[in-house]
Amino acid sequence: MPNSRYQKIKAVLDKRQIDLTLCLDEVHKHHNLSAIVRSADAVGIHHIHSVWPEGGKRLTSSTSGGSKNWTENHIHHTVEDAIATIRSRTPNVQILATHFSEQAVDFRAIDYTRPTAIILGQEKFGISDQALALADQHIIIPMVGMVQSLNVSVAAAIILYEAQKQRQDAGLYQQGNLPDSIKHRLLFEGCHDKIAKQCQAKGIDYPPLDEQGEIIADDAFWDSLRYSN
Repeated sequence: MPNSRYQKIKAVLDKRQIDLTLCLDEVHKHHNLSAIVRSADAVGIHHIHSVWPEGGKRLTSSTSGGSKNWTENHIHHTVEDAIATIRSRTPNVQILATHFSEQAVDFRAIDYTRPTAIILGQEKFGISDQALALADQHIIIPMVGMVQSLNVSVAAAIILYEAQKQRQDAGLYQQGNLPDSIKHRLLFEGCHDKIAKQCQAKGIDYPPLDEQGEIIADDAFWDSLRYSN
């Protein structure tokens, strides 16, 4: 296993921002989901919350290519459940909804160094009334052309890169807060995928890795993979 891959994965995980997240309010088009997840991964988001009614389309491994392998995608049947989960996991989180209203402010006026969740609405109908009622603030992307709105994935990228700039300037990417247990799991699966699958099949915990990303394990571990129970 090349050391460069281990170092690359570690560097990425060290910059993850678990208090910056997205809530997709029934966004369902494949190309939009793919682009949103890709942008989220690019700015260091680890958790994405998606609202899907019963029987609705879900994020799949093909939705966003490799980006989905590095983000945690949580499925909720209602937006109320999604927002409740976000608030329970992230104390003092501000919930922002991309929506034009009298209360809406320029998206650049927001302090994204705070714990933040951004709600993005469904392609045709936008954000639901339920989601708007749960939001702390409505935000807009100013536009001076003939069109009145941007594609949802484009809007997501614009807002996320404003958040990234603010957090970069504040030094938050040097203070990644992804739990060590999650880092270890992703490092192990990213560097030793075949052995990880064997461990999963046998219900064996992943052993530690050294500073080069090599597995630290005794003969008993390797024997447990070699022989059937």
